[in-house]
Amino acid sequence: MRILSRGVSQIRWRSLLSWLFRLGIAIAAFQATKLPAVYVTLGPPQTVETQHPITCVHTRLTDEVEPWKIQRSVQLVREMGATTIVEFFPWAYIEGDKGHYDWRHSDLIVAHARQQGLTIIARLGLVPDWAFATTDDPATIYPANLLTPDHVPEFAAFVEAFARHYQGQIAAIIVWNEPNLSFEWGYQPVDPQRYVDLLKATYPAAHRGNPDVVVLGGALSPTLEPVGSQYGTNDLEYLRRMYALGAGAFFDGLAVHAYGLKFPPDDPPAPDALNFRRVELIRQIMVESGDANKPVFITESGWNDHPRWTKAVRPGQRITYTIAALEYSEKYWPWVKNVCIWALRYPAPTRSYPDYYQLVTPDFTRLPIYDALRAWARESQQP
Repeated sequence: MRILSRGVSQIRWRSLLSWLFRLGIAIAAFQATKLPAVYVTLGPPQTVETQHPITCVHTRLTDEVEPWKIQRSVQLVREMGATTIVEFFPWAYIEGDKGHYDWRHSDLIVAHARQQGLTIIARLGLVPDWAFATTDDPATIYPANLLTPDHVPEFAAFVEAFARHYQGQIAAIIVWNEPNLSFEWGYQPVDPQRYVDLLKATYPAAHRGNPDVVVLGGALSPTLEPVGSQYGTNDLEYLRRMYALGAGAFFDGLAVHAYGLKFPPDDPPAPDALNFRRVELIRQIMVESGDANKPVFITESGWNDHPRWTKAVRPGQRITYTIAALEYSEKYWPWVKNVCIWALRYPAPTRSYPDYYQLVTPDFTRLPIYDALRAWARESQQP
């Protein structure tokens, strides 16, 4: 999730922050694998009780250290009546050493999610250290998330291994995230050809690993940035250029990000508006490109109720808008399989506006929006 603005910090500073973040998470994930298994047991398989199977939540379990917190998080997803989660499985964490896969932490997440009866959509990305671009110029610093063309085959090999390892356990994978933002390409210029080349390499690889896996392309960031901007490219134009380059043959469904910002969910779509129904403009491009039979998965969505953020709404509005968006999707968008709310909870406070996208606090306090969604999704079910 990234709300694009022109106030981007200097590349080297952001690169340092990214490196420190990844280092901290890597250490935490390593420590988590050392915890005695006796502290958490899976228990009997559970079933999601829901009247609205479209309901989905984006989790942040890869960032979580303690197994009991992973378990409690997915329990809350099931208890809320959501059928599906989206979770990030970073290439950098699983293949930290080239050619050697460490599945321990991701296995833990998958096992607990499946025990709760949840369907898993896996987002794949993040470049490991050994695949960083290198240079002989000491004055040049390459940002961490730069995937260069010479490392695309290695990412495709990881995708194949991931799909094979989780065959029958993970239903769908998302190839990369928000590729129309320069941030997601290591602050390099946005180039649809680069992403289409990535899809062409990973799509057959994923199906070699698991013929039944659903490969999702896109996951574009809603933005009005013009072509040539140093920050990104308008998502509508980017998708058109993807199709013109032949991308349609290399994904089974489209992942879409649909944030409401300050607008209600029924606010009409328009090319110059960032709102929930912008999805309809995305869908129109799919239809015009001959992809009307492919499903759409809204893998990030929601409203924010920060008291001072200029793009936020009031807490009551957030509840009303979120439920209305789910209802609107069910009623008018038969081509949408899931609407995934960003985000269930963060492992720790960000102490900024992202905290106000959560449904549950880091200490597992259920916010009013969680209880409202639970009541809606389960309807006649008792708490």
